[in-house]
Amino acid sequence: MKKQVILSLVLLIFLFVINFISYFFMPDRIVTHWDSKGVPDSTMPKLWGLLLIPLIALGIYLLFIFLPIIDPLKKNIYEFRNYYDSFLVLLLSFFFYVNLIILLWNFGIRLNIIIFLVPAIGFLFIYLGTIMKHIKQNWFIGIRTPWTLSDKNVWEKTHKLGGKLFIISGIIILLSGLLPYNFTVYGIIIPIVLSSIILIIYSYLEFKKIKK
Repeated sequence: MKKQVILSLVLLIFLFVINFISYFFMPDRIVTHWDSKGVPDSTMPKLWGLLLIPLIALGIYLLFIFLPIIDPLKKNIYEFRNYYDSFLVLLLSFFFYVNLIILLWNFGIRLNIIIFLVPAIGFLFIYLGTIMKHIKQNWFIGIRTPWTLSDKNVWEKTHKLGGKLFIISGIIILLSGLLPYNFTVYGIIIPIVLSSIILIIYSYLEFKKIKK
């Protein structure tokens, strides 16, 4: 088993252990959601509130373990397996970080959730951008449109552009932390949505160009 997979498993175990210990010190209901201004707007019973992120993280971990087995193009995944496993570590680290923020808030340390999420989301997208060009054609990971899945060249060109757009999006997201709280969430959502739309259109146009 590769060290990245082992590290991911360790993060997952720590996530469950920390939340198990926290259970005995939490109120009966804990805050689990905040609005775009960082104001809490939803609570859950502490059992389910503390299980929410660990279970999501567990689902992602199992998904990443089994995808290379069930993907019809699994041989391609093994060509970028190091990046694949490293991204799993980063993704679980992200959930670990989010979980820590939630715990701190419910322990009485009133952080602005949006501001603390900005750097995590920004660096996540920057890292995605750096590995995007290494992702080979497969059915589950990457920019999967009908046109990228139908043609290898379209896949490669779209992911090359996607890498640049994701890095730019990550930088914009980081800079959005300097905006007033009311606008920070737009600095996160807008570049992600625009990048997605551009890549969908680009993959279609490239496919049409190749077919001609």
